[in-house]
Amino acid sequence: MHFTEAILLGFALAMDCFAVSITSGSIVKRYHSRSMTLMILLFGIFQGGMTGLGWFVSTHFSKYLESIDHWIAFSLLAIIGIQMLREGFTNNTEKEPKFNPLDLKVVFTLAVATSIDAMAVGVSMAFMGLHHWNDISLPSLIIALISSVMTAIGLMIGIFIGRKLPCSPTPIGGLILIGIGIKIIIEHTYLS
Repeated sequence: MHFTEAILLGFALAMDCFAVSITSGSIVKRYHSRSMTLMILLFGIFQGGMTGLGWFVSTHFSKYLESIDHWIAFSLLAIIGIQMLREGFTNNTEKEPKFNPLDLKVVFTLAVATSIDAMAVGVSMAFMGLHHWNDISLPSLIIALISSVMTAIGLMIGIFIGRKLPCSPTPIGGLILIGIGIKIIIEHTYLS
């Protein structure tokens, strides 16, 4: 795989991370160094790691995972999205939302859910003739780095947007997560 192809692939895979991080930043409305750094790192690690894992698994277990991987991603995103919608439409008088997109369990779940596509890309790389770890390591690293950078940029954009909004964007964030899940289902079910 050429360096340019790996960069383009990295940007394509990072778009879900970017959308989720904008949503997260707009909900919290301020910089939280520890939690946001963790999100940035986990999103990158999972994007790059799942690419490598997909490549590795494709030689052993792909026939078992291909039929359900998109349903797993959809379920994880839908659960968090529904939780956000429910909180957004409850009548609470608190200024800060109860839903915390920077909570470790939420960040971990989002990192897994947004990286399912990266796993599918890793599977396709194995079928493209990339049979050695040396062939997959650089693209996986590039994907991880781009995903981390796009997550950081998305968080900053989200914080800026969140400060300008007169109300909580939590319900909109829930819809975005559910929409990403539906997009994954459509791509894997109807476009493959």
